[in-house]
Amino acid sequence: MHFNILNKNDEIVMSLVHYFITEENYTPIVVKGVKDEIWLENLDGPYRIIRINSNYIHNDEQYKFDQFKTKKVMEQIKKKTLSISMNTLNIFLNLGDNVHLPEDEKNISSIKFTDIDEVLKDKNIITVFPNIKDKLIKDKEGIDLIVNVTNDINAKTVEENKVFTKIFEPKKMIITPIIIAICVLVFIAMYIWGRGSEDTITLLMFGANFRPLVQAGEVWRLATSMFLHIGIIHLLVNMYSLLIIGRQLESFLGKWKFLIVYLGSGILGSLLSVVIHSSISAGASGAIFGLLGSLLYFGYHYRLYLGTVLKTQVIPIIIINLLIGFMVPGIDNFAHIGGLVGGYLITMAVGIPGKSKKNDRINGIIVLTLLISFLCYMLFGYLR
Repeated sequence: MHFNILNKNDEIVMSLVHYFITEENYTPIVVKGVKDEIWLENLDGPYRIIRINSNYIHNDEQYKFDQFKTKKVMEQIKKKTLSISMNTLNIFLNLGDNVHLPEDEKNISSIKFTDIDEVLKDKNIITVFPNIKDKLIKDKEGIDLIVNVTNDINAKTVEENKVFTKIFEPKKMIITPIIIAICVLVFIAMYIWGRGSEDTITLLMFGANFRPLVQAGEVWRLATSMFLHIGIIHLLVNMYSLLIIGRQLESFLGKWKFLIVYLGSGILGSLLSVVIHSSISAGASGAIFGLLGSLLYFGYHYRLYLGTVLKTQVIPIIIINLLIGFMVPGIDNFAHIGGLVGGYLITMAVGIPGKSKKNDRINGIIVLTLLISFLCYMLFGYLR
């Protein structure tokens, strides 16, 4: 005798959840106060949110109230994930005959199914998720369905946990302390072989940034200037900032990508600085702002885990420091801006573990190349 412990709606739910998690990289999210609903999230998916609702809705009034609740939850998720817009696919499995699904509302597409065959025949679903025809489980039921779904989702979770652990587990710092040591040694050397860190001749001798000299061919100053500091306070503030931010970002990106971001954003900050003004400048703050830009890019893609950190720490730090830079004389804020933009674009170009796609990296390389080309034209062409 054969007993099926799942009803038809349960089987549809399990098949859909299995497909969206294992094939389309959606992850379940917990939504307080809901019952007989499953919410799935993929911030890079064609639908950022997929909601599978098996509650019975018997008339249009109930349906309108259900849409109202859906929009409220979407607003909460948007705030949590720092998303400007969010589109949702609402899948209903238990609508009454008196319910009339309207045309798609703003950012919400609604669809109803009563069996697996309807899923496979729906043109909208097949257009957005073309491999659902081959990957959706449709030939199993009862215990067999439960076992298949559970095993596949567990295997997927194990793989994702490996990636997550590799990225977020604490790692030994290598590049950050080396950069700090170089900056400190250079600072000491300026007093041993020069007249100190605040002396103009010494700064130029050790490689400070200065437009006329860069235009004359000494382009290496764009890089060397990020290891110089003007006064002990300047050095201490920058090295403390580098220690705090660098320790975290080096762990996230890995030592070589971190080094590329640091050096690249520092050079881009120096480049924008000499394009905007012709005074002598030095310091690691352009590169440090580059690390903030990199953290901004990384945190946005991992905002399910770092969304709160972005909102309460990274973004406020960037805004406050830029405002201080504009209000306090003597601060090279254009190096900060150049570094910030550079760090964001370089991280896009080199990619981040587990998230970056080939198109993202190509776009980053293209935009970065255009920006550098424009600044070089301004420096060596227009401003000569």
